[in-house]
Amino acid sequence: MAQGPLLGIRILEFSGIGPGPFAGMILSDLGADVLRIDRPGNDRGTKTHVTRRGRRSVALDLKEPGAVDACLRLMATADAVFEGFRPGVMERLGLGPDEALARNPALVYGRMTGWGQDGPLAQAAGHDINYIAISGALHAIGLPEQPIPPLNLVGDFGGGAMYLLVGLLAGLLHARRTGVGQVIDAAMSDGAASLMAMFYGLKAGGTWVDDRGANTIDGGAPYYGTYRCRDGRWVALGSIEPQFFAELLKRLGIDDLAPDRQHDRAAWPMIRARFEAAFLQRTQTEWSALLEGSDACFAAVLSLDDAPRHPHNVARETFVTIDGVTQPAPAPRFSRTPGDVQHFDPAIGAHNVSGLRDWGFTDDDIAALRTVGAL
Repeated sequence: MAQGPLLGIRILEFSGIGPGPFAGMILSDLGADVLRIDRPGNDRGTKTHVTRRGRRSVALDLKEPGAVDACLRLMATADAVFEGFRPGVMERLGLGPDEALARNPALVYGRMTGWGQDGPLAQAAGHDINYIAISGALHAIGLPEQPIPPLNLVGDFGGGAMYLLVGLLAGLLHARRTGVGQVIDAAMSDGAASLMAMFYGLKAGGTWVDDRGANTIDGGAPYYGTYRCRDGRWVALGSIEPQFFAELLKRLGIDDLAPDRQHDRAAWPMIRARFEAAFLQRTQTEWSALLEGSDACFAAVLSLDDAPRHPHNVARETFVTIDGVTQPAPAPRFSRTPGDVQHFDPAIGAHNVSGLRDWGFTDDDIAALRTVGAL
C-alpha cells in the first residue's frame, strides 16, 4: 500500500534504463502514484529488478495515434512526467513539452539525458563514464596512473537521477504555488559537474592539485584511504581531523610518529608504509573489533553480501528482504510520513486496465485503445 510524503502525487514515467527507473523507484518509495508507460513486449517483470519496483505498468504502442492521445490525456491529469529519450524523440511522437503543457499548464515535465537538450553533443550516444569524463570528475577519481570508473554512481544516479528528482520536486512546489508548470532539463554531464563544486572551489583556492592521488581525499593522503588486512580483506580510513588522526595512531600502536606530521606531504609515503605494515598484522574482523565505533574514523570495506548483515545496517533497517531479495530500503527517512516499497517490478502491461481506470479512463476508453492496437 502506498505511503509517504508524496502520497496523492501522480507521476507519469516513460520507461527507460538506468537513472530513469532509479528516479521512478524513489518517487514510488516516497508514496507517489507512478504510472509507467512501457513499450509492448514480453517482459514478465521480476523481483530482482529492484530499481523498477513500486510502479504500475501500462503498455502502449506509441506508433499508434490512439496511444499518443492516451498519453496526452494521462499528462492532463498528472502532476509531473519524466522521460529519458534523446532530445527530439518526444516531440516527434507528439508528446513534447509544448503539447503536454497545452493540455496541463501546471505540469512539471522532466527530461533526463546524458548531454542535455542542446549543445554540440546533445544527439550523441553515451553512458555514465562519458558524462563524468567531461565534468572533471573521472579525471579526479582513481589511481595516479589511471582514472577508475566509480560504478555509474556519479553520472547516472548522482548527476542524473538525483538532479532530476530535485528538479521535479522543486517544479512541483513552484506549480503548487503559482499554477504554472515548466520543463526540467536534467543533464547527467551538468549534474556531475555540479557534484564537483567543492573541488573546483578547492582548486581555485590553491588547496587541490589537479592530479589523481595527490590530495587529501582522493587517496593521496595516508589517513584517507583503504588498507589490506592479514586475511586479504580491506578497511577504510577517514581520519582527517587532527584529533581523529591522533586517535588512529594511538589505536594502531604507532607512538613514535608525531601527530603534527599528518599534513607533511613529504612524510606521506613513510606514514602510508607504516599503516600498510600495521594493518597486515590483523584480520578485518580483528581491526573492526579494535577500531569500529571509535573516533579514528574507521570502517570495514564490506561486500554486497556482507553489508546488509552489518549491525548498524541491521539496527537501522537500511536493507529489507522482500520475497527473498535483499535490497535497499526507502531513503531518506520521514518522521510523520515514512515511505515504503509498494510492489515488485510488474510484467509489462500488467496494469493496462487498473492503471488506466485509476487515472480516469472508462472501460469503453480502454476497449477502444485495444481495438485500434494502441494498448
